[in-house]
Parts: sequence; C-alpha cells; structure tokens
Amino acid sequence: MHSTGIYLGVDIGTTHITALALDLATGQIVARAETANRTETTGEGDRAQGRSEWDAAAMLRLAWETLCRVARALPDPARVQGIGCSGQMHGMALVSADGAFLSPFIGWQDRRGEELIPGQGVSYLQRLAELAGDVPRARMAAGFMGVTLFWRQMQGEPWSQGAHAIFISDAFVAWLTGAPPCTDPSNADGSGLFDARTRRWNAPLIARLGLPEAILPPVRPAPAVAGGLRAELADVAGLRAGLPVGVSLGDNQASFLGSVADAPQSILLNIGTGGQLSVHVPAFVQDPMLETRCYPDGGYLLVSAGLCGGRAYAVLRDFFRAVGVAFFGAHGDEDLYAQMNALAATVPPGAEGVVCEPLFAGTRLEPQRRGAFSGLSPATFTPAHLTRALLEGLIETFAESYARMRRMGVGGRKWLIGSGNGLRRNPLLAQIAARRLALPLRIPQHEEEAAYGAALLAAVATGELPDLAAAGRLIRYAPPIPPA
Repeated sequence: MHSTGIYLGVDIGTTHITALALDLATGQIVARAETANRTETTGEGDRAQGRSEWDAAAMLRLAWETLCRVARALPDPARVQGIGCSGQMHGMALVSADGAFLSPFIGWQDRRGEELIPGQGVSYLQRLAELAGDVPRARMAAGFMGVTLFWRQMQGEPWSQGAHAIFISDAFVAWLTGAPPCTDPSNADGSGLFDARTRRWNAPLIARLGLPEAILPPVRPAPAVAGGLRAELADVAGLRAGLPVGVSLGDNQASFLGSVADAPQSILLNIGTGGQLSVHVPAFVQDPMLETRCYPDGGYLLVSAGLCGGRAYAVLRDFFRAVGVAFFGAHGDEDLYAQMNALAATVPPGAEGVVCEPLFAGTRLEPQRRGAFSGLSPATFTPAHLTRALLEGLIETFAESYARMRRMGVGGRKWLIGSGNGLRRNPLLAQIAARRLALPLRIPQHEEEAAYGAALLAAVATGELPDLAAAGRLIRYAPPIPPA
C-alpha cells in the first residue's frame, strides 16, 4: 500500500464530539481533538418524562469547530484528501428545504414513544405496531426516527413542503457540502422505517403509518462522496475548496470499521454511553432479540444493542455520590470511577453470589424492565460487591446475546475486539469481558474508533484505498488481554 494522503474523520457522539486526522501512509492519528457535547436543551419537566432534546445547529457548530482544530494542527493541510463523518444513530431532527432546522434534535435516549396516547390507554409504540399489522418490518423502539416521526404525526404535525427528517451526521455532511441531505443504509436502518433486505425505505410500512415518504432523505450507499467542502468553510479551516466529503456512516458501523481488522473472525464489543455487541455476517439473518444492520461492504452486522453501558455504571456512581452528599459532606461531583474499580477488583469473580441486572432504563424490547440486585447478604452488601456485580452484569447481557448468535450458527469467532471508553478506560471491565466470553480481547492502539472508521471510509470513497478489507489492514492492536 502506497497511500500518502491524510483523511479527516469526525464522530458526533452523545457525550463527546471527536475529530482526527489519519495518515494513510502509517495508519497513525497525527492530530485529534475532542469537545464535550453540551448542547442538550431538555427542560427539567421533559427530562423527568424521559425526553431528550438537543440544539442541532449548536451541535453542528461544535463538530465544525472540533474539525477545524484538527485541520489547523496539521503541518501540511494540503495533504488532506477527504473528510468522513459518523454519528449517533436513531435520533433525528427536521430540516427545511434550505437546510434550516425546524425542530430540535431528538436523541436516541428519548422515551416519548412509550408515553400513553391521551385518552386511548395505549402507547405510541403500541399504536404504531397495531397500524403496521402484518407488514414485515425492522424492530422499532423509542428514540428511533420512525417512532419520533409517528409521535409528531399523532400531534398533528403540518409537514413542511420540502422538509426532511435527518440524522445528525447526515445533517453535518449536508452543511459541509451545501448538497441536499442523503443517508447511507447504516443510518436509515436505525430509523425502523427501512428494509435492510432491499436497502430501500419500507414503503408499505410508511404508508400504513400515514407518514409522507418524501419526508425521508434519499438513500445513497457508502462508501461514496456526498459532495465537496464549501469554499467559505474551506477558507476558515485552511483546507482545499471542494475537498471530498463522504456519505456518513452510523457510529456502530463506523466503530466496527475502525476497530476490526479481521471481520469474519471477530466480535466487536463497544461500550460507551450505551453498548453493542456486533458480528459481521455476509447475508441478511433475522432474530427477534437482535438487530440486523446494513454494513457498507454489502453485508450486515448482527447486533445486540443495549441501553445499559457506561450510563448504567454512572447510575451506581451517582448513588454513591448522593450518599456522600447526604452523610459525609461531599460536593456531589466527585469522579469516583477509579475508586469503584479498585474496590471491585478486591472482590472475586462471581461477586460472592451478588448478581446485578443493570437494566435501569429497561431494554428496547422490554422498556418497562428495571434494574435489580440479588443475592445480597450482610457480608456482601458493600460498595465493592455492588460495583463488581454491576460490571459483571453489564458483560452478562452481551454474553447472553453472543450465546444466542452461536445457536444461530453465527459464532466460533477467534477474537473479541473492544472499543469505546467504557472498556478502554476500565481494565477490570475488559478483563471481565475476556473471561466471560472466553476469548482474547484486543483493543486498538488508536482511540476514537468511530472517527477513525469514518476517515477510513472516506479514503475508500475517494478511491485511495481499494476496499474495506484494505482499510482494516491499517488497524494495530495493543497486546491482547487473555481470557483466563
């Protein structure tokens, strides 16, 4: 491989927005920047109802500022040959025909689809299922674009002429290029309104729900170039006008691309705010407990997507903080993770019989389920045991999903690949994962896997890398964590 270009990648995450510059000659990140995503605007009353609303325009500005910091850190910006984007899936905003936002960004954690329809005794999700009837469809959950659009439809939304529902990373691509919005199947798949088999919008389902199909953006499969960087933005960042900007990718798929060198032999376990366990399959398969998501090589990722991940660990941290405030004069903003990990490491595997189901926000299939601790005794009702049990419970949810995949014939993988800060910054959790899944765990040497994958995808879109397999050969790993 004789590639010499630099590619920029940006990932618009729930907690952070990350950008980096990837040197294809070495596979190394030569510049990076990260910005806290503090654009949430959810009011206290709405937050209590489980809603999640964000200032979409402010989020795009933060993403651009973060990307500019990377571009300006490069000694030779002329080497930049393209920009790739990824972002949090499922959530959506409405934009007008000229690209102005008509609504806040409603995020994937939004629960309004589970609210009861006034005077009808059923939730919006339940009514959606009734209307869909026997139409084949992907699994839907609160926070998905399809559910949010249906909720708006039930509120009497007057759909504006030329408006589009759009994913946040697709909105960023449209803003960078000035081109009309489009979406890749990986993002469209996360709406619940897409047919992953045909890789087209599910027209029968959309009609049953009474939604205007024109509200959905055109589908343009990645790797592909969406357009060129606008001249006025290029001047600000010191980049070339018309620089190719790739069609964006969902963050799960981008993380897989940016983490997994050998897709047929690997499982990807990503733990960030949420969590996913993903395996690559060459053809569409279906299971009611799993999601089958489009991947940009024409295959699919079979995914167990959990609402519990880093935010479940944060629930326990916040409990410990509250105890500190109530009884010991703490301030309530202490970073307790290091102490929690150290305590948990003093407890043997199995947490001496303490078991945690960390489903504090339910699951997408069973949103009313809640978390639980069991097996507690006077000797084990301690912060150390609670923490160890919660970490083991996080991994157990994914181990059960992988066992299900193996029963489907999708198993026998050689490597467990870890990504996301939940694993990268918690060595104990990584050890628990390797032990429970009985596979050596490899973590990429580079961080920001989704942004790295977005940069790789842009290099394939421009033709500098021939395919996704060649992109995978750039990935390097830290020494593996053994399963024992």
